[in-house]
Amino acid sequence: MLLCAPLYAQDRRPSHCIAIADATPGMTFVHKAAWQEPVPEYSVRLSYVAHASFLLQTPAGLNVVTDFTGFIGSANMIPDVVTMNHAHDTHWTAFPDPAIPHVLPGWGPFGEGVEHHLDLGEMLVRNVSTDIRSQFSGIEEKGNSIFIFEVAGLCIGHLGHLHHVPNDEQFAAIGRLDVVMAPVDGGMTLPLPEMISILKRLKSSVVIPMHWFSSYTLDSFLGGMTDEFAIQRPGISHIELSLRDLPDRPTVVVLEPAYLSDQE
Repeated sequence: MLLCAPLYAQDRRPSHCIAIADATPGMTFVHKAAWQEPVPEYSVRLSYVAHASFLLQTPAGLNVVTDFTGFIGSANMIPDVVTMNHAHDTHWTAFPDPAIPHVLPGWGPFGEGVEHHLDLGEMLVRNVSTDIRSQFSGIEEKGNSIFIFEVAGLCIGHLGHLHHVPNDEQFAAIGRLDVVMAPVDGGMTLPLPEMISILKRLKSSVVIPMHWFSSYTLDSFLGGMTDEFAIQRPGISHIELSLRDLPDRPTVVVLEPAYLSDQE
């Protein structure tokens, strides 16, 4: 297991999501496939596991789990990378499997944050720190991370347990997000009007809601997005995305959470 510390290499691979943040990708639509099937070339598969945990898979076989709690189901699979946030214990584990090569906590020493820039060749994983509410001092500065996964030409963001609207500097550090996983609980993270304003500013081609606790909250979020976003509810837990197949109109895709099983 590697608990990654900040990296400051002079020759680090640059972020294409920042470098071409104003670029417009080609677009068509999203595809669907079970998590155990091979991932097509130039694509990424996203499977909604539970709460804020997603499995990201690549054509070469990388498996990445977001907001990893230590449990993803009965599947016999060790992720290559896990990311975690610690606003609540439903977003991290203190005891990740030591067989996991890269464990990326979204926080550092109290108030200092952390910097990740993990170059895996096929994928670049980086983060942007944001603040969270703290039971000890009111606010824990840089206690949450927005993780960005740059793969197959796509910029994929996971907002974590976001507690405030990012400032201009943070939006600039995030860069372009073609796909974003956003908490839409409406209270434990951000009120829905603030979350919706963030997503409309990001202008991502695909928004995947997470961290919703009831159909009422989810429907309230969807109602606030319909003026600018199409809504798709395919009734499954996983989709495949590629840069050439993103939707023409920004789209909210509602995935149904499902733990991973080898029997699927």
